[in-house]
Amino acid sequence: MSAETTAATGDWRAEWQPVVDAVGRDFADGETVWGADPVERGAIRRYLEPLEFDCALHTGPEAARAAGFADVTMPYTGVIAWTIPAAWNPGETLFDSADRDAQPVRTAINNQDMGLGPKTTGFFGTDIEVDFVRPVVAGERIGRRGRRLLSCKPKETAVGRGAFMTWESEVVTEESEVVARIRIGTYAYVPKEPEENES
Repeated sequence: MSAETTAATGDWRAEWQPVVDAVGRDFADGETVWGADPVERGAIRRYLEPLEFDCALHTGPEAARAAGFADVTMPYTGVIAWTIPAAWNPGETLFDSADRDAQPVRTAINNQDMGLGPKTTGFFGTDIEVDFVRPVVAGERIGRRGRRLLSCKPKETAVGRGAFMTWESEVVTEESEVVARIRIGTYAYVPKEPEENES
């Protein structure tokens, strides 16, 4: 369906068809996006503090070594935090608007780099599922390899018109060892215009 036909019929869902047709494609072509920093003991400690998560495998090198690990282990729940690249770097502007619902200029979870489908300005994560292969230990650097689209379901919601998508990546070490597999759900959408107050 052409853009002119879509506009004439108001069938906004048709704009998502190229994305639906791309289900199964790896949008990262197998490349790895590395976390901003290696996993290190101090960061694990700071991660544990607000949770009061007391486990000797995460806090005691001797206990971790006795269990067969080279160093303290990263809590499984930290896998996302240590695979996200830096959102901001010195000299950059992450938010270029002071509006109440301003979105960052770039983020690791939106669909701005797809090159398919309609342009969206709103996005958020909806769900996450992780299969763990083994714990990550202090000193390792991890990243997400690949970005395979598993599903795309166009839907209008209270916040706008868009599509729910599910993406899958492998979590790997610098030696290319797979330590986990992640599936992340997102909703990319065009926000609804605010309704004008009736007088």
